Amino acid sequence: MAIRLKTPEQIEKMRLSGRLVHDVLQQLGKMAVPGVTTLELDKEAERLTLGAGAQCLFKGVPGRYGAGPFPGAACISINEQVVHGIPSERKIRGGDIVSIDFGVRLSGWCGDAADTFIVGEAPADVRRLVGVTRNSLAIALEMIRPGEKWSNIALAMQEYIEGEGFAVVREFVGHGIGTEMHEDPKVPNFVSPELRARDIVLKEGMVLAIEPMVNMGSCAVELAADRWTVVTKDRRPSAHYEHSVAVRSGGADVLTDGR
Repeated sequence: MAIRLKTPEQIEKMRLSGRLVHDVLQQLGKMAVPGVTTLELDKEAERLTLGAGAQCLFKGVPGRYGAGPFPGAACISINEQVVHGIPSERKIRGGDIVSIDFGVRLSGWCGDAADTFIVGEAPADVRRLVGVTRNSLAIALEMIRPGEKWSNIALAMQEYIEGEGFAVVREFVGHGIGTEMHEDPKVPNFVSPELRARDIVLKEGMVLAIEPMVNMGSCAVELAADRWTVVTKDRRPSAHYEHSVAVRSGGADVLTDGR
């Protein structure tokens, strides 16, 4: 792995990108009400980003599995959609959970975060899913410090999520971030033989995008017909949270919390 450590000055530049991501997500969360389409949210995300002199990280990312480039500024996923939902004319309904993953590049530096919004009243088990997913990210933030092994953090996240009766998505993990959206290392939210064999020892100056995706039912996912959107195989709900985080001497420095 070629992990690129960032200087304090570079981290502050990334904080500016992260602040923009935070502000856009907050605005989209306010707009996510019944009757609004995911395309309307996407257009607002792009408007705010371009107005700030930044680029939308996701728009135009090359597709795989026969898909074309990603057409939206944001990934907007509803209910059983786990990640990479394409913005469309689909209207948000009361009771939906809307996961929005969004990233920008500002002055050459990237920021990336995700939030899951509950629209109106949702069943108790859905609210609990969203809360557990958010809490699992908080567990990681509490444990981050130089010298800590990522496997210990991943295990704590996994044990908490599974102890609450939910499942950790295996196919998608977090990542390093800097001048590129995806840098080394891969940052899983679970422990695997691969992670045990090639563990990550945290160092000051690492910047990681940590993003647990948690399913209410099985961890199994599959690709929808559009070749981008990932859905739960059992079609039960999924939630997603993400922060871009710098490893500092005092612990985690969250770059996408709006500070």
